[in-house]
Amino acid sequence: MLLELHQSWAWFVIFSNAIAGCWALAANWLTPLRTRALWWFIVAAELTIFVQVALGVGMVAGQGLAAPKFHMFYGFVAIITVGLIYSYRQQMEKHKYLLYGLGSLFIMGLGIRAMLVASRV
Repeated sequence: MLLELHQSWAWFVIFSNAIAGCWALAANWLTPLRTRALWWFIVAAELTIFVQVALGVGMVAGQGLAAPKFHMFYGFVAIITVGLIYSYRQQMEKHKYLLYGLGSLFIMGLGIRAMLVASRV
């Protein structure tokens, strides 16, 4: 059951970060899109990564399942990416929409890559 939840949640991670990334990039050029809801959506999208990694850790530690090579790597890189995006938010204040937009799309790409690596096994 945990494996099925992990697989299903991966799509949620990918699509939520894709939407967040596209919204933030559009907000870079379209001022009306710069709303408080954008920031709440980005936070929610980034939190999905932590849930996904926790589900994966639960499977490996609790159920003894082995993860494919590099699959866990992409999950932990996604978490590190969230930390890097957050840590650069003040230095990149003039370009924060680009930072969060491109960062969210990068996280989406990591999720896709993790799914591709897992599907090869």
